Amino acid sequence: ATGVMPLDMPESVLVRFKGKMQPGVTLRDLVNAIPLYAIKQGLLTVAKQGKQNIFSGRILEIEGLPDLKVEQAFELSDASAERSAAGCSVHLNKEPIIEYINSNITLLKWMIAEGYQDPRSLQRRIKAMEAWLADPKLLEPDTDAEYAAVIEIDLADVHEPIVACPNDPDDVKTLSDVAGAKIDEVFIGSCMTNIGHFRAASKLLEGKRDIPVKLWVAPPTKMDQKQLTEEGHYGVFGTAGARTEMPGCSLCMGNQ
Repeated sequence: ATGVMPLDMPESVLVRFKGKMQPGVTLRDLVNAIPLYAIKQGLLTVAKQGKQNIFSGRILEIEGLPDLKVEQAFELSDASAERSAAGCSVHLNKEPIIEYINSNITLLKWMIAEGYQDPRSLQRRIKAMEAWLADPKLLEPDTDAEYAAVIEIDLADVHEPIVACPNDPDDVKTLSDVAGAKIDEVFIGSCMTNIGHFRAASKLLEGKRDIPVKLWVAPPTKMDQKQLTEEGHYGVFGTAGARTEMPGCSLCMGNQ
């Protein structure tokens, strides 16, 4: 078949962070700062009737956090689905990306040695990564790039946690706004987490038994589950009364 099918390139929304993260603020707070500042600018509304969402169907471009680890950048880009964005990019320096690619090559070589399938596909991926490392280049925005909107977030103004209220990831509020609200259920899991989140939760739960809320724990990968078990964290979760799920999506997919 021959012919032409025109495809419209989605517009982009630029989110520009500036300054340094404040003590007690995490990347998840920056994830939630994006809709919070969009609401302040009138670019996003929470109410379903007459809903406005500047991110819907557009590319979310994030800059101003160039030294994040790639795993941390994924936490930002993965959450673009909560904004109904068509895609997301995070502008990083080369160094953390080179570090991540090298660690991936080590992992893929281990997978081949352990008999993971398909070794030829894994080897091709290793060669492609090594080729990029030999001449690393990153995508850059055009100097005259235009955006549907630009949202600037001064990290000096983000000095407390920002949380999303139940049933709507756009309904974000500062921790002080929801202080005192009763918590019935807690879920730590899915692809939005990394092993550090579970280690932090374990530290908070040390010495506690049968906590008065329902707690679900589901690491994103079997490798994380194995590591957490070896470090003794699963024992802490069990003593606290947590329900440990198989690694994966768990409640994010509605699995109960």
